[in-house]
Amino acid sequence: MSTISVFDMTGRQVSETELSDSVFGITPNEAVMHDMVVNYLANQRQGTQSTLTRTEVSGGGRKPWRQKGTGHARQGSIRAPQWYHGGVALGPKPRSYSYTLNKKVRRLAMKSALSTKVLDNNMIVLDSLSLENYKTKTIVEMLKALGVEGKALIVTAEADNMVIKSAANIQGVKTAAVNTLNVYDILNYDKFIVVKNAVGKIEEVYA
Repeated sequence: MSTISVFDMTGRQVSETELSDSVFGITPNEAVMHDMVVNYLANQRQGTQSTLTRTEVSGGGRKPWRQKGTGHARQGSIRAPQWYHGGVALGPKPRSYSYTLNKKVRRLAMKSALSTKVLDNNMIVLDSLSLENYKTKTIVEMLKALGVEGKALIVTAEADNMVIKSAANIQGVKTAAVNTLNVYDILNYDKFIVVKNAVGKIEEVYA
């Protein structure tokens, strides 16, 4: 098992904790992480785009001119796709883009993402994260004390409404509970800040 420093909210190192090598110490599989990110983004798509076909646009009930003798190409409706204001041929219709990946693939992708943060020294473990009131300034000062620059993902063991609302207005900062953690967010944010009790919960789930 590897060890990692544990800090308090003032940025002072207070102890060390061991990380499970089966979760935080594997060799990252980039292909699997890529598959998981593509899957996540596909599942976020609403799929509500829609175009009107020639049967749905208004007009076109009458044949524009007779079949023969006009010198024009034969036409049956002014709402055929080649006409201005005509229907769209083979256009998109509402559909679901979501699909699922194998459970083993999802677990490997998550462990690969977590291990990547440890390898890159972008994981910070907090002794505790407790707020007495809704205060954005407290979170800002904590991030500054920890030397965090850029985007940061703060992970708690359970959903903490006070932490969520206090960090909501900070640009580039997102909060998540262990049960809502996903590979996309871990890789998308520069720093992975996780409370010590959340580390144990992650190991329980993925070890």
